Amino acid sequence: MPIPVLRSVHVHPVKALRGFTLPEAEVEPWGLAGDRRWALVDDSGTVVTQRRHARLALASAELLPDGGITLSAPGREPLTVTVPAPALASVPAAGPGTEGQEDDTLPLDIFGTVIDTVPAAPEADAWFSAYLGTEVRLVHLDDPARRRPIDPRYAAPGETVSFADGYPLLATTTASLDALNSLIAQGDHADEGPLPMNRFRPSVVVDGTAPWAEDDWRRLAIGDVVFRVAKPCGRCVVTTTDQRSGERGKEPLRTLARHRKSGSSLVFGQNLIPEHRGTIRVGDPVKILD
Repeated sequence: MPIPVLRSVHVHPVKALRGFTLPEAEVEPWGLAGDRRWALVDDSGTVVTQRRHARLALASAELLPDGGITLSAPGREPLTVTVPAPALASVPAAGPGTEGQEDDTLPLDIFGTVIDTVPAAPEADAWFSAYLGTEVRLVHLDDPARRRPIDPRYAAPGETVSFADGYPLLATTTASLDALNSLIAQGDHADEGPLPMNRFRPSVVVDGTAPWAEDDWRRLAIGDVVFRVAKPCGRCVVTTTDQRSGERGKEPLRTLARHRKSGSSLVFGQNLIPEHRGTIRVGDPVKILD
C-alpha cells in the first residue's frame, strides 16, 4: 500500500456556498484559514444552509487577501463585501444567570448553539435576499477563538470552531468515495452515480488509503500538522444536492443507509480537530499516528 498523501484542500468562505481548491492552507485552531467565517441568517435568527436552499450551491465567494469576499451567482452582478468592524465591548448582562450581548452583533442559532456574529453591510443582505427570494442577512465570525465551542463530548476545554457544521476540518478519502460509488452502481439509483467528492464538502481529501481506512483513525499528521479525530461525519440531505445544478436526488443517502449506518447517523468522512497551527500542502504525506 503506498504512503497516503494529501490529494486536495478545499475552503468554503461562506457557509453553504460553493467551495474552491487551494494548493496549500494555513491550519488555525478553528479550521482552515478563511474557511466558513461568513454565514447567512434568516429572520428567525437561524443559520441558512443548502438544507433549505439548494440554490446556494450555485453561488460562490472568492476569498480576498484581507478576509473580504467577492460574491457571484446566476443572475446577480458580482458584489465585493468587506470585513465588518469587530464587535464592541459587551453590554452588561440583564440579570443573574443571563449573558450580555455585544454591541453591533446579531445572534445566530447554528444547530442549537446561539453565538454573536457581526452583520455585513446592508448591500450584502439585499444581494442574497434577492437571489434566494427571502429575507436573509450575511454575518461574519469576528473572533473564532471565543465565539463557538466544539461539542465538549469530543473536544478539550477552549477548543472552538468556525461556522462549519460542528468541527474544524472534515477529511475524506478517494478510496472510500470509489467504494461508495461502486455500491451506488449496484443499487436502485445507479443512474445518479458516480458522485463527485464535492457532494461531501470536505476540507481535505486523502489519496492512497484502503477503502474505509478512516474508520480506524484516531490521530493523524498531514505534513507537520497533527490532528485528532473527533468522530465520523453524519451526512444530511446536502449530499444529495448536485453542486453544479442545485438539483436533488436520492444518493448517496440511500446507499449510506444500507451500508454506512452508525446508530442513527449515515456516515462518510471523519471530523478533525487540529492540535496546533501549521500549513498543509497538496502532496504532503499523511501519517496515521493512532
